[in-house]
Amino acid sequence: MNALIGQKKSQAQRFLADGTRIPVTVIEVSGNFVVQTKTKNKDGYSAVQLGMGKRKKGSKALLGHAKKAHLAVIPRFLKEVRITEDSLTLPEMGASLRALDVFKAGDIVDVIGISKGKGFAGVVKRHHFKGGPRTHGQSDRERAPGSIGQTTTPGRVYKGKRMAGRMGVDTVTVRNLEVVEVGDRQILIKGLVSGFAGSAVVVEKKSENKKFVPLFEEKEVVHAA
Repeated sequence: MNALIGQKKSQAQRFLADGTRIPVTVIEVSGNFVVQTKTKNKDGYSAVQLGMGKRKKGSKALLGHAKKAHLAVIPRFLKEVRITEDSLTLPEMGASLRALDVFKAGDIVDVIGISKGKGFAGVVKRHHFKGGPRTHGQSDRERAPGSIGQTTTPGRVYKGKRMAGRMGVDTVTVRNLEVVEVGDRQILIKGLVSGFAGSAVVVEKKSENKKFVPLFEEKEVVHAA
């Protein structure tokens, strides 16, 4: 396995052994278990569906899905992770996965999450438009989009035109982040990831940093009596 589901908890800061201060994101990864496995022979590709958390209520479809995996609870988050390994090496359904078995300090990972919702936003905030002039009778057009097309030709607005609309709630992948600490229940990732506190993210291992600098460890000073 090279990926786990996590739950974004908080953002903080830490110090490296060389004194550098870095931002970190705390991601809880405890309670990962295998809900379903897919093989090349049966499904055309190899993948593992991971589950995390506990759902209070669920549909009959989810109840049957969890029962088939011999789970006592209905998972709150479900994510499918593709793998390149042979189907014979896939973990068993219902198996529990630990962060220490997948990640270690110094790993380079990609974190996939859902960005925060911003509501209905204009083009200046959503697409970073410059806006119109502030003078020459244009006092009410500072944040307007301006012209959105031509007249007779083509006589319509092109698809994909950047305009005002709902902003956020997009799948965002932040690449090449570094794992600086791995524990039993959570991992610390250098940098910031998308999503609100409590949202689900997928952490995928990509490579390893050969020039990894560990976190600074505070040593207890024992004073003589």
